[in-house]
Amino acid sequence: MDNTRTMAIQWFPGHMNLTRKAIAERIKEIDVVIEVLDARLPGSSANPLLAEMTGHRPTLKILNKQDVADPQRTEQWIAHYNAQPGTRAIPLQASDQAATQRLAPACHALAPGRGGMAKPMRVLICGVPNVGKSTLINALTNKRHAKTGDEAGITKLEQRITLADDFYLYDTPGLLWPRIIVARSGYNLAASGAIGRNAYDEEEVALELLDYLGRHYAGLVEARFNLGGVAAMKGEEVLEAVGRKRGALLGKGRINTQKAAEIAIQEFRTAALGRITLETPQEFAQWLAAGQQLDAQRLVKKEARARRNG
Repeated sequence: MDNTRTMAIQWFPGHMNLTRKAIAERIKEIDVVIEVLDARLPGSSANPLLAEMTGHRPTLKILNKQDVADPQRTEQWIAHYNAQPGTRAIPLQASDQAATQRLAPACHALAPGRGGMAKPMRVLICGVPNVGKSTLINALTNKRHAKTGDEAGITKLEQRITLADDFYLYDTPGLLWPRIIVARSGYNLAASGAIGRNAYDEEEVALELLDYLGRHYAGLVEARFNLGGVAAMKGEEVLEAVGRKRGALLGKGRINTQKAAEIAIQEFRTAALGRITLETPQEFAQWLAAGQQLDAQRLVKKEARARRNG
């Protein structure tokens, strides 16, 4: 991330406190937690509060949208999660009904003592907004139980869905967390569509996205926009080049950078650029460590101010 830029994400969790309370209450009787992640940003789309909230229940990590993610990086993330205790990870495309049939056996493997009418399997499914959770539920049930859409936070109330006589699935609204600690995660979540449009500056998000793509996926950007030398260009230069190629002009040769930003973000979201993943496990671990350090420093300063003012 270019540290000269200001943080572009305004975090508006909205109904998230109610969701958090609902999960805390429901988790008392849950056997397995399914967390749906975006395979293009598995670390950033994982709720850092979930392990704390769920009491370290067995967890199945679903890396959804794997069909538009970088397959080599998806393998790295699957290995990363499978190495964690009480955790299993599966990549899939939520709309693929055949692939979703792997979920129930995976839950039984994580909680082998559950099953049958006397001890039905009780599963909580959660994830950030717009990660494809509702599409996954609809594929599991072959019905439209859950509302779907490309707007963040479309599921409003907890739903209990019976997948089998002895298998209950509890759906919850998309859950964000109180504060962004990992700055890069905020940009990645915005680029993916997990955050409502009013919460971020599209030009800032596009610049961060293009900076990263230039370092890791320059060839895809060059091929899509018919550009050259992207790896040596800064995000601002790539954004202007995209605007020029796509006719996002204001007159007198000036680039409409807002329109160019919208184009760049949309090209990523629709996978028109190709199969891209915006983070590796190693990168995310570094971002998280740096974010935690900054957060600890912020807390020390806050406590020092409180002592002075007290």
